[in-house]
Amino acid sequence: MIEFEWEQKVNRTEAAALLRELADSLAGDGELKIERDGWELKAEVPNELEMEIEMEVENDEIELEIELKWSRQPT
Repeated sequence: MIEFEWEQKVNRTEAAALLRELADSLAGDGELKIERDGWELKAEVPNELEMEIEMEVENDEIELEIELKWSRQPT
């Protein structure tokens, strides 16, 4: 199993740039590639995948999660 987690305070512009980079990579040739601050993620992504968006509001905090999931086995 390989696991990677990244968490950092960023401003809205930086967050949008990272999400835009992710979106552009997904829309490309099927290879997900993201580079930031000395780390790089790469993965092959099929044409179809599962996507989940979850938003949780609790007291004075809001959490938005975007999850993408796919099988490494061809379907």
